Amino acid sequence: MDEIEIVELPAQTVLGIRRRGPYSHIPEMLMEIWAVIMEKGAIPAGPPVFVCRQTGMAEVEQAVAAGDADLEVAFPVANRVKPEGDIEYYELPAGRFAKVLHKGPYERCTATYERLFAGLAARGLAITGPIREYYLNDPSEVAPEEILTEILAPVG
Repeated sequence: MDEIEIVELPAQTVLGIRRRGPYSHIPEMLMEIWAVIMEKGAIPAGPPVFVCRQTGMAEVEQAVAAGDADLEVAFPVANRVKPEGDIEYYELPAGRFAKVLHKGPYERCTATYERLFAGLAARGLAITGPIREYYLNDPSEVAPEEILTEILAPVG
C-alpha cells in the first residue's frame, strides 16, 4: 500500500443519491445514477465515489450489523443536469485530505483503513468529515486483486 499523502481537493460537482441501507446497495445505487447520466446527457468528470459518514471502525461495524449505513454515492459531472427522483445535482466540498490507495477486493479495505487511521493518529491529524472512496476501475473488467480504490479522509 502507498504511504499516506496529504492533498488539496477542489470542490466537485456531482450527481448523487443518499439513502440508508446495507453497503451491498452501493453498486445498484451507482447504476441508478449512471442510467440518469446516460439519459440526461451528463458528462462524466471522474470516477464514481462513495461518501462514507461512518468515520471509525466501530461505526462501520455497527452499520454492517444493523444494515442501515448512511450511504451516499455520486458521479462527478462536468455539466448541470436536472435531478431525477432522489438523484440530486450538488457539490462535494473542497478540502485537505489524507489519501491512500487500496489495491484488491473491496471487502479487504479494512487493513488499509486501519493503516490510514494509525498514520493520521501518528501525525496528530483528526478526520473532520465524511471519508470518500473513489473507485478507479471497474470490478467487472479487472481481477479482484487488481481493483483500485482511492480512499480520501478530510483532515484538520
